[in-house]
Amino acid sequence: MSAKNCDNKNRWRNKTVAFRVSPEEAEQLDIRVKLSGLTKQDYITHRLLCRDIVVMGNPRVYKALRDELRAVLTELQRINSGECVNDEMIDTIQLITATLNGMKNE
Repeated sequence: MSAKNCDNKNRWRNKTVAFRVSPEEAEQLDIRVKLSGLTKQDYITHRLLCRDIVVMGNPRVYKALRDELRAVLTELQRINSGECVNDEMIDTIQLITATLNGMKNE
């Protein structure tokens, strides 16, 4: 049984929700969580309840952006050699673009 946790709105979080994802879906989820700056629990809860994800720039978010941009560069170099781009990479590029645009407007 999970331990009872009290969140920042003084609600007890003692219910566990679990589901299965493919390795590719897990990787995409992990990328989105890193770029959001939220915990995985908070990110999933916000998305499931249709709440906006507001990214606040902090060192952890900037490091995640840097790492993902490195991965995109590697992928683009691979594509330059004649291979095609996969859908997950396009999603990641769009997410990075949206994150950077949102941070630019702050």
